Amino acid sequence: MVTYRNALRRVVTLGPHAISAASVAFCLVLAILAVRVPWAPLPRVVIASAGLVATGAVWFRDRWPIAVTAIGAGAYALSGNPGPLLIGLFSGAGARLGPRFAALAAIGVAGFLAQQWVGDGRFSTDALLSAMAATAAVLVAGGYTATRRELTRSLRERAERAETERHLRDEQAKAAERGRIAREMHDVLAHKVTLISLHAGGLEVNPGAESARIEREAALIRVTAQEALEELRKIVGVLRAGHDDGFPDLRRLVESWTSAGNAVTLHGDLGTLPVATARAAYRLVQEGLTNAHKHAAGAPVTVSVTGSPQDGVTITVTNERSLRPAARPSGAGAGLVGLAERFRLIGGTVHGAPGDAGGWRLEGRLPWDASARDTHDQDAAGG
Repeated sequence: MVTYRNALRRVVTLGPHAISAASVAFCLVLAILAVRVPWAPLPRVVIASAGLVATGAVWFRDRWPIAVTAIGAGAYALSGNPGPLLIGLFSGAGARLGPRFAALAAIGVAGFLAQQWVGDGRFSTDALLSAMAATAAVLVAGGYTATRRELTRSLRERAERAETERHLRDEQAKAAERGRIAREMHDVLAHKVTLISLHAGGLEVNPGAESARIEREAALIRVTAQEALEELRKIVGVLRAGHDDGFPDLRRLVESWTSAGNAVTLHGDLGTLPVATARAAYRLVQEGLTNAHKHAAGAPVTVSVTGSPQDGVTITVTNERSLRPAARPSGAGAGLVGLAERFRLIGGTVHGAPGDAGGWRLEGRLPWDASARDTHDQDAAGG
């Protein structure tokens, strides 16, 4: 069942043109009734002409509200049809008081009084009070509707803006997450693939090695490849949740390099560090060992981890000058760039420079507990 309120709501949702068309139709019906009854003591031709002119003017109520209201006031006086005057007053009343509001009020009162003067030939105090009350009621209703319309428009714009900002935050979070996953994959693949290349290179340069050594090297290649796959699965499956299972084992990392024939010395460990700090330190050592093999193959490497809750943590990876030419480096330093960004996000720094003995020194500094800073940055990236 279609009620009056439902029909009005449907017309409003169609837009201003539909509202104007409905207003014109309403005034036209009143104009026909004013002629048939009639509603004024003037000739029917005058009543019909005044009603039709005012009805046509209603279509322009939004563009020229004062003019439409004045025409409606004249038509009300001549035809007794109050529709155009009421619609002009209602549509012209804005959300704010001003000169237009005062002009509409004056025209409305004059229109109601003029209609009584045409009918009775006189003015009265009661008629003045009635005209003022009717004009005020229509203007207040129109002002309330205009205010509500502006508020609704403002809320809709804010909602659309919030939706746009939410989509932007989502895209930024996705980009940050993709970058994070890319850095994690680079750390894992660069390290493990370098180890595999190192073991395979040992077999290549020693084709006549004993079968036991060949089996040992092949087993190391197989284990390293399995570890790389396992770490990649962990990155894809766990990194999205924002945490990592297991504490980084620095001694095992160093042992994997020494087992491949590299001279790596470790001073200190990660056992007493908070998890977020230990994970960042582990990545720095991993990147340093990989770069040492790329650029100073066979040179002794020293890894040092020192720190305290008061002074923070310092991690250094120092390699001496290589006595044999290094392999052709691959990549463009993306590992160090990603590592520096990782440290920056948790309040640390990374610095690389030539060492005293002609080698290279990679140093990273971190706050003792980087977990709070790391969590804050992840939340900010996720919106």
